Amino acid sequence: MSQEITTLGALKRSGWCSTSVRTEIRKNAIGKIRRGEPLIEGIHGYDSTVLPQLETALLAGHDIILLGERGQGKSRIIRSLVGLLDEWMPIVAGSEINDDPLSPVSAFAKALIGEMGDQTPVSFVHRSQRFGEKLATPDTSMADLIGEVDPIKVAEGRYLADELTMHFGLVPRTNRGIFAINELPDLAERIQVGLLSILEERDVQIRGYRIALPLDVMLIASANPEDYTNRGRLITPLKDRFGSQIRTHYPLTAEIELEIVDQEAFRAPTSDIEVYFPEYLRATIASTSALARTSPAINQRSGVSVRTTVANYEALEAAAIRRSLLSGAALAVVRPSDFWVLASSMAGKIELDTVEETDEVAVIQKLVAKSILEVFRSRISLDELRGLVSIFEDGFEVTVGDDVSDEALGKILETLPEVQAVVKRLEARPELPAALSALEFLLEGLHLAKRLNKYQGEYGAIYAKRNR
Repeated sequence: MSQEITTLGALKRSGWCSTSVRTEIRKNAIGKIRRGEPLIEGIHGYDSTVLPQLETALLAGHDIILLGERGQGKSRIIRSLVGLLDEWMPIVAGSEINDDPLSPVSAFAKALIGEMGDQTPVSFVHRSQRFGEKLATPDTSMADLIGEVDPIKVAEGRYLADELTMHFGLVPRTNRGIFAINELPDLAERIQVGLLSILEERDVQIRGYRIALPLDVMLIASANPEDYTNRGRLITPLKDRFGSQIRTHYPLTAEIELEIVDQEAFRAPTSDIEVYFPEYLRATIASTSALARTSPAINQRSGVSVRTTVANYEALEAAAIRRSLLSGAALAVVRPSDFWVLASSMAGKIELDTVEETDEVAVIQKLVAKSILEVFRSRISLDELRGLVSIFEDGFEVTVGDDVSDEALGKILETLPEVQAVVKRLEARPELPAALSALEFLLEGLHLAKRLNKYQGEYGAIYAKRNR
């Protein structure tokens, strides 16, 4: 269609009809819901919470504000809404604000159609070009969002009140599309006032001159709940203009969080090294983030995003690959002793909320220790390891770390038949590196359960009897 139609007359003969952007989105949303297709791709854990609210808001044709802490998928949801627009949309060729050929709003388009009639050139824009986005900051200006008088056009002889002197901002240029404002409360109040007329009266004022622009824009905004509900950060009339307010949330289960990690984590192809992340350590990573989201030492208003879990996951895989490169092993298995890397991957993603000076690394180490113990207790009974603890009470010691070879640890595991059955139940993979990771997990769990001591030796961490 877009290749066959080049003039207004041809567009009329095709039977194409003008529809508002809300009607267009509603129509396509209805089609997806009827076919059982998801409105948003790549979003996990919102099927029974956020998405039903979103579907309702779109069917109602509402402007929407998404409330949630960082890393809850708000931006992805907003950008994915573009998929609900028609693939191609006709505009008056050369229009800066996507003028509808059958219902133009700009002076440029009206004059061109008045002059050329059915011979007015028509072009088509893809739905990807019908989305505008702005991160709200205190220095965001009215010129950025709405527009400004172009002094060059004034110098050419046009009057200030003439619409043709205007250089359009982001919102008018997204006419007949979706415009998103991230962190809406950070907009200055005078700019928020400027949005009121766009949302309701559909006109703008530039330099004191009123310019009628009946724009067709769906506004989607995001905000932190603390900023949004705090009096003074967002003017009440602007809040009232949004039809729907939807709260997002962090993953409700570890399984959902790990689905997101599997989708988002960076994985460079490696032809000669296989990376393996044991299930119990994957659970530990998810548990670490979940505990951080309830920790009194961490500022919960800033949140602990899923990006934290993704970064931790990537760092642990990288630590395993590094160890394999140094040893020449073909299988890189993540181990509990690799968790030291979280001091760098997690530190920049949490904000401490304590009166006293607290070391971020110390907070992270406590979270990791609590997570390992939690996962250990959910999978292992201490009664299963009584024999192992008794061996340590007789003076047995085990050293783990990058400086200890797999062969040396493998020989130790061979001398512990009572542990091998627990290792096999915990870890199904038969390869030695996987078994050694499980052995480390058991030792660390016993240490955190106060059955073994652990201290730093010359070549790594040493596990020994409790009363040492």
